[in-house]
Amino acid sequence: MAGRELEWSRGDRAKAAAKLMVGWVALLWLLEVVDVASGHALDGLGITPRTPSELVDVVPAAFIHFGFAHVAANSVPLLVMGFLAALGGLRRFAAVCALIIVADGLGVWLIAPAHTNTAGASGLIFGLFGYLLVTGFVERRPLGVLVGLLVGAVWGTSILVGLAPTQSGVSWQGHLLGLVAGVATAFVFKRRTPEPT
Repeated sequence: MAGRELEWSRGDRAKAAAKLMVGWVALLWLLEVVDVASGHALDGLGITPRTPSELVDVVPAAFIHFGFAHVAANSVPLLVMGFLAALGGLRRFAAVCALIIVADGLGVWLIAPAHTNTAGASGLIFGLFGYLLVTGFVERRPLGVLVGLLVGAVWGTSILVGLAPTQSGVSWQGHLLGLVAGVATAFVFKRRTPEPT
């Protein structure tokens, strides 16, 4: 009997993307609860630059935050931008996020100031912003272009502020590296053929 790959409807994709991102954000809050309850034991999973043993924290650092205000600030942009990016397919989204997180984390490890500890989802958020901003143009998809313009209009100012090196306690390096990684990811994962309608 011949089989064929079942294609998800747009509604199915939207539901799956929403469930994934609600779960992701819930995980960040749960980890912060555990962190507080353990006397901030998880804060050590942040990235201390140019320390070889810290390379194992490149991925975990994207899930750890320094307080509830920190995770709260990242929750809405991650939820919305992650949802929009995940509409393109969960496997593709997982690959996009993995590349952004690893590239951003390695970059922070290489160039962040000495004796700092960097953690949080903002590097991924800046990466998803860059990815969504340019992927429609890269793939020449009108809907993707529209999404990029909307994301730019809503979060563009916040992104520019986050890139300023004058903010105390903010890793502008992580933000910049995340943004660059996201733009690069749009080219790496460029679709070669149009999406099925």
